[in-house]
Amino acid sequence: MATIGDNLQAVKSRIARAAREVRRDPAALVLLAVSKGQPAAGIEEARAAGQAAFGENYVQEALAKMDVLPGLEWHLIGPLQSNKTRVVAERFDWVQTVASEKIARRLSEQRPAGLPPLNVLVQVNASGEATKSGVSPQDVSSLCNEIVKLKSLRLRGLMAIPEPGAPRERFREVRALYEALKERFGFDTLSMGMSGDLELAIAEGATLVRVGTAIFGSRSPSRGPVRSAA
Repeated sequence: MATIGDNLQAVKSRIARAAREVRRDPAALVLLAVSKGQPAAGIEEARAAGQAAFGENYVQEALAKMDVLPGLEWHLIGPLQSNKTRVVAERFDWVQTVASEKIARRLSEQRPAGLPPLNVLVQVNASGEATKSGVSPQDVSSLCNEIVKLKSLRLRGLMAIPEPGAPRERFREVRALYEALKERFGFDTLSMGMSGDLELAIAEGATLVRVGTAIFGSRSPSRGPVRSAA
């Protein structure tokens, strides 16, 4: 049976092959290990294999892991409610799902003065699905205009979650939006692609891919207590 370390290396090989096929530098691509629903022991195993950046969907679950796994880079990749902005501003390194000026302003105001600016991405609802979070493509520029005014945030780029089986054009549309705004706002990160479509995302310009199942296997059925890695 493959270990998490084996899986991690297999994913890195997929990323490298996908990059080379479109003449991109594999070293310029970032792998975010999505650890939602995984115990701390699994994250520790991934860390031992060289992974340092992890993505979590649920704030409380993430906080429990942070308490037993110091020194890692944590990304919030799930929707953020306004009543959770303070603890997110205090504990996370990145928020990939900023979708309103209100949330952005609260994150900036609540980021502790002793910490560097919080890295943020604007989430784009590229498919227009009513059940999916994010900003419509036509509203992305105006939200970015407001975020860059906030001193405790660092706007890094865009994030999107194309629907399962999305056509290549969906990825291409997000990349085109990213490229159109890149120079104006100093973007350096396009977060797009998961276990099943990372090759397509890389071919269409993703700089960061979010991979969970291909590294950790199936997720736990519930978000119960987090076990210590000790």
